[in-house]
Amino acid sequence: MAAASPFFLSIPLSEYGLEFVFPGLAMAHPFANGKVAILSQSIPETALSLGEDGKSYERMMNMVMQDWSRIFPEILSPLHFPKYPLAVARFGTKAILPATRLIHKYFRGPQASGFFAGMAAHSMRSLSTAASSAFGLVLAGIAHSTGWPVAKGGSGRIVEALSAYFISLGGKIELNFPVTSLGQLPSSHAIMLDTSPHQLLQIAGQRLSYIYQWQLKRYRYGMGVYKMDWAIEGSIPFTAPECRLAGTLHLGNSFGEIEDSESAAARGSLSDSPFVLLAQQSLFDPSRSPDGKHTVWGYCHTPLGSVADRSADIEKQVERFAPGFRDRILARHIMNPADMEAYNPNCLGGAIDGGEESLSQLFTRPALRFSPYRTSAKGIYLCSSSTPPGGGAHGMCGYHAALRVLRDIFNLKPT
Repeated sequence: MAAASPFFLSIPLSEYGLEFVFPGLAMAHPFANGKVAILSQSIPETALSLGEDGKSYERMMNMVMQDWSRIFPEILSPLHFPKYPLAVARFGTKAILPATRLIHKYFRGPQASGFFAGMAAHSMRSLSTAASSAFGLVLAGIAHSTGWPVAKGGSGRIVEALSAYFISLGGKIELNFPVTSLGQLPSSHAIMLDTSPHQLLQIAGQRLSYIYQWQLKRYRYGMGVYKMDWAIEGSIPFTAPECRLAGTLHLGNSFGEIEDSESAAARGSLSDSPFVLLAQQSLFDPSRSPDGKHTVWGYCHTPLGSVADRSADIEKQVERFAPGFRDRILARHIMNPADMEAYNPNCLGGAIDGGEESLSQLFTRPALRFSPYRTSAKGIYLCSSSTPPGGGAHGMCGYHAALRVLRDIFNLKPT
């Protein structure tokens, strides 16, 4: 989402070292029978890989893409009356559906069904829940409009470019200074907290109204993740050659297996065959690894706060589509949901997306208010992925929060 972000496109991040690398394919989804569904920038090319449902996918995505320039900015905004209501309504009739229902409506064969299930699983919710289709449609739309690039040198380069640009404008960044209360901060017109609601309560709870505190305590965080990083000799030995052209892999085989995996995590249990999201960026960005070796990461969804060891199940799923993968592992690094939270307290219980992105929390996160970025205390704002439009490397939560601060505190309305 970084390459498609309206905010990131409005600032000169390339002048501060940010460069995107585009894999040959955005994503590949291998099946146990040897077939592969692919996601490329071309809708017809993608459709060709979906077997009997190719034409149906092409019709569906052509309808989405004809309105894309109108609906994408709305998707990345807080709840408001849209500038193009008919375009948003056309998209909404599909996006609001549970992924299971959209799949049954548009697809008949196993390839398209499994392909879209993997896309919708990025919602980190059961595929039978309302609006889980939206995530599959949006990610496909980004692939067909912009692509799924990676930041050259790693995602940290996005942070470095943003930081360098901020400092060039006169900003100052303090590191290694944990903030646990507002009393530690200097006097200011406004404070913007890039935290979860849980941390907001810890840091500023004494300044917040009882009702707002009650709302924050009711906020839902959804699933966690179990993540693995590997250093490997050579590249991943995928059986299907298409998989070696993709930056991202969806490893879950069929619609049924993916649905079972995500439903299990949503209800607090574990699947024996978890859906695994895998990334192999060093294939396309040699700066990430030494010659002849590669870095790979992958994760599966788990119940929030789970301490179960999923490493063997994740590696088994990779080995399923790339026999010999385990033999190439030089080193591995593991982070369960508790480790994720220890590494970044915003990832409460391993929730990497700022909280459950359900229909009731999608545009009203963290609470139903006139502006979701305002807290109940004057001058204190929330700007994290626990506000609209939610998780993703797009910067839009902070952008919209900053606009609200400019209006409220400084009486400015930027164009």
